[in-house]
Amino acid sequence: MVRDNLSVQHGAALDRKAMTEQRVLYIQYTNPAAYPPLEHSSRMLADHGWQVRFLGTEAEGSLPLRFPAHRRIEVLLMPFCPGGWRQKLHYLQFCALVLLWSIRWRPTLLYASDPLACPVGLLLSYLSGLRVIYHEHDSPEPESRRGLAGRPSGFMQGVYWARCRLARRAWRVVLPGASRVKHFLANTGADPRRTSSVWNCPAREEIGPARAEPLGSPLRLLYHGSVVPARLPFAVIEAMAILHGRVSLTVVGYETIGHRGYLRELAELAERLGIAEQIELVGVVPTREQLLAHCRRADVGVALMPTHTPSINERTMLTGPSNKIFDYLACGLAALVPDQPGPQALYVAPGYARACNPSDPTSIADALGWYLDHPAELRAMGERGRQRVLAEWNYETQFAPLLAQIQEQP
Repeated sequence: MVRDNLSVQHGAALDRKAMTEQRVLYIQYTNPAAYPPLEHSSRMLADHGWQVRFLGTEAEGSLPLRFPAHRRIEVLLMPFCPGGWRQKLHYLQFCALVLLWSIRWRPTLLYASDPLACPVGLLLSYLSGLRVIYHEHDSPEPESRRGLAGRPSGFMQGVYWARCRLARRAWRVVLPGASRVKHFLANTGADPRRTSSVWNCPAREEIGPARAEPLGSPLRLLYHGSVVPARLPFAVIEAMAILHGRVSLTVVGYETIGHRGYLRELAELAERLGIAEQIELVGVVPTREQLLAHCRRADVGVALMPTHTPSINERTMLTGPSNKIFDYLACGLAALVPDQPGPQALYVAPGYARACNPSDPTSIADALGWYLDHPAELRAMGERGRQRVLAEWNYETQFAPLLAQIQEQP
């Protein structure tokens, strides 16, 4: 059975009518619910009459995450497998299942969305009539090509060879921002005419109402996403201590494999600084609906990145790829961003955010202190950002050109 060893999150069983409709198969060797753009694009296609299937895997850290139910969308996940030689076998099984599903279900569109989906995606791109979209969320860093001992990994070298080949063969390629597009084209030789920039914005239905309530006390900060030092540094906790109980922080998210125990370290620091009661560590919430409910109870969203970093992902994260800051704005929050040219131009200059040095507690405290002293301006900033999301920074607007191309070509 094709469904053996797969967990079915939701979805209707295949029927004869479904086999006559347009079908898209999403594949990624991870939990697709960790990537809101996949949820948004799949729902848009399903709402336009497409039958949608996801084939992915459960992933450590994001295990509880899931998509909301939709009658035209089915999500099938292989169990999580930790690293080691068993994971290589697990990966081969995943590729075999993708091939079996493609033969059985005969999709008209394959939507591959991580480098590990590229080898099987490349193979399927040679099937007659099958269009392939490759959507890359995070650009591979140089160290990702190496094994645990720091030596070049033959397996990962093969994955990135397939990535380059698929980039040149795919019907369309999607990247979350102009900087990522430029980097991708330079490293893969893909055709720029078939490459699109689609920002990771929220769906229109996720945009909250205007915030009418006055600013309360303490000032409520929210951070959501993967909980790592680069994005939620100790300096934020130290800045809260400088402000003597006038600021609280809610953290919604999960630790990554490389930073296990970081939530505990944040809690221990808050305890040492005497502000433990001002920190709420929620952990992972299963759906975006629950996540956005936390956003709507906050005043300021934390969206920080290191000021100086060699990582292409960290350098470009806040100018299109990060759904975090767009989620904040959609819920009427002002934002706290790093003092970098991209975020300054995109969020500070139009009046949606204040900037700080993310490694300096005093700089962070100064930015938060300004919000405390200007509650009316804070609410106005959040509303300006919310209006920008309504008008432009929503996934329907971002994905519309590609959706039109998908619909035009049967």
